[in-house]
Amino acid sequence: MDTTKVLLGYAIYLPIALFLTYYVSRTLFKNSKIYMLDIFKGREEIANATNKLFETGFYLLNLGFALMILQLNLYQDSYQLLIEQLSYKIGGFTIYLGIMLFLNLYLFFRGKRKAKENRMEERIVFKA
Repeated sequence: MDTTKVLLGYAIYLPIALFLTYYVSRTLFKNSKIYMLDIFKGREEIANATNKLFETGFYLLNLGFALMILQLNLYQDSYQLLIEQLSYKIGGFTIYLGIMLFLNLYLFFRGKRKAKENRMEERIVFKA
């Protein structure tokens, strides 16, 4: 096994995994602020704090998973195997990020729905 190829694989995989995590997180949490404001009835301070906590958890989970699957097993000394393993790792990580993105979106929409239901209940109580 050629150590140079393993190091090259890590040098390719890590920046891609870090960039994908950063990009998805930045996009998700920049756009989720509006949901948080709705959920917390316009209270910007608590909405921003909650959004930041979600973002931190997102980073921890995804970076932890990216590092956990880092191992490359190159039993043959070939660039073909390196590329195949990298595509498998990066593809798997991308699918995982997509699942995490949709899980977060589900949580945001669920929170928004619950906030709307609570507002409807408050209106009914005030009218009665």
